[in-house]
Amino acid sequence: MVRPKKNRVVAFNPEISYFKPRGIPLTELEEVCLTVDERESIRLSDLLGLSYEDAGKSMGVSRATFGRIIQRARKIIADALINGKAINIEGGNYTMVDGDTRIFMCEKCRHKWEEPLGTGKPEHCPECSHEYFHRIAE
Repeated sequence: MVRPKKNRVVAFNPEISYFKPRGIPLTELEEVCLTVDERESIRLSDLLGLSYEDAGKSMGVSRATFGRIIQRARKIIADALINGKAINIEGGNYTMVDGDTRIFMCEKCRHKWEEPLGTGKPEHCPECSHEYFHRIAE
């Protein structure tokens, strides 16, 4: 029996969920599906420049799992760009983080704290000043 997939933490949900090549009617296009968690992996790694380790922690998965997610996402996007396909973003195994704050947890002292959205990544744990922590879904 296959182990069920763990939900991935997704922190960004833009209202745009469909892309297609310009000038070609939708009825003439082949479509590929990119899951919401795959889009989040592209955002974390390629847009924000996080390491696989940090991005995996942000999504609540291991570095190796994150590597597999982003590899699939890049292959889907490359197929769409090279072969002129539309990209539909939907589905996947994920939990959306919402609200006006982000919750972090220190890897050393396990302290949890909140930071407002849009303030950037904290430098260290406010409790023990340890610099290794990650975002969690609460």
